[in-house]
Amino acid sequence: MTFFEQLENEQTSGVAYKNNSIKKSLIAILSTEGQRTISALSKELKLSVPKITNVISELIEDGLVSDYGKSTTVSGRKPNVYGLVPTSGFFLGVDVKHNHVNIGLIDLNKTIVSIAENTPYELANSKESLDNLCRLINSFIKKTGVPKEKILAMGLNLGGRVNYKTGYSYSFFHFSETPLSKYLDDALKIKTFIENDSRAMAYGEFMGGVVTDEKNVLFLNLDYGIGMGILINGQIYYGKSGFAGEFGHIPIFDNEILCQCGKKGCLETEASGRALIELFTQRLKEGYVSNITHTVDVEQIKLTHIISAVQKDDNLAIELLAEIGEKIGRAIALLINLYNPELIVLGGPLALTGDYILLPVKSAINKYSLNLVSTDTKIKLSKLQEKSGVVGACFLVRDRLLEINN
Repeated sequence: MTFFEQLENEQTSGVAYKNNSIKKSLIAILSTEGQRTISALSKELKLSVPKITNVISELIEDGLVSDYGKSTTVSGRKPNVYGLVPTSGFFLGVDVKHNHVNIGLIDLNKTIVSIAENTPYELANSKESLDNLCRLINSFIKKTGVPKEKILAMGLNLGGRVNYKTGYSYSFFHFSETPLSKYLDDALKIKTFIENDSRAMAYGEFMGGVVTDEKNVLFLNLDYGIGMGILINGQIYYGKSGFAGEFGHIPIFDNEILCQCGKKGCLETEASGRALIELFTQRLKEGYVSNITHTVDVEQIKLTHIISAVQKDDNLAIELLAEIGEKIGRAIALLINLYNPELIVLGGPLALTGDYILLPVKSAINKYSLNLVSTDTKIKLSKLQEKSGVVGACFLVRDRLLEINN
């Protein structure tokens, strides 16, 4: 039985449980801070040098830790430094979108080992769609050549209402009494955690993206809908029931447009990728011209087509995106007035248009937010882009398995 399997074993004895707790702490430190000496680990964990030495020896026997020789930074007598064996364990991240899926694998040293972006996939609330997703995940793992037993945990992101603590998704794949995380545990034979895609993307940017020293960050996922990940003091904020961040469903408009959630007047009804598609097709039917129609039928237009058209300087696409951006910026002004955050990150498909979305958003923020409140709030575009969800999923499951707090 491996060390990580022991963590799941409820029959672990008292002494073994205590040692496992120390092992987890050591692995967490080495994972986040890199190689350390026995003395440094002893001070950090407030445990004796002999105790740390014994536990390190056990981790070496487990194949998780290695002796990397003498320190090059300490003066005088050079102590040995110890670090993780990167290939002794991996974390899998799966970011599920409407029309594709992104899958990635990181090792214990937080290095992306393999990543597959934009793999075609149709998300639907059906058993067939879920089984197809499982096949794609198994196929990815097989192609990496990494033994499945070395994958310590998997994080899977979905849009909508997700409760990671209970393992239930209430927007997709909610057709069984069994929690989705448990279903995936059994189907894939990998410890699984599920998460809302916007929260995972926010965490990805926080851990390895555009976020630098900021601790209070709002991440907006500008996709078919609008999701939000909230970071307060470097920690994801979930709210009482685990559903905080439903920014797209703020009833900001006085309209009769029915939202996906069943309500009317939500932000998403006029300021989202889905709203952009409806507005775009409506204008085309009214006689407006776009280069998109040279290759795609009006009824077949998707968000990716409009984004591509913007990047190719299509006038109609640029004009309508600016309209959407102005409405998004108005809603962001509300967020700034409420939260006074250090940083707001724009991610998701619409953010791929760069300044075409950023400039109208900033203009609306300047118009609608309180100047004293918004002055110190930075607005940035996602750095990781498509990778943000995968990176966030990997880091979240790593932290949950090792109980790491940033």
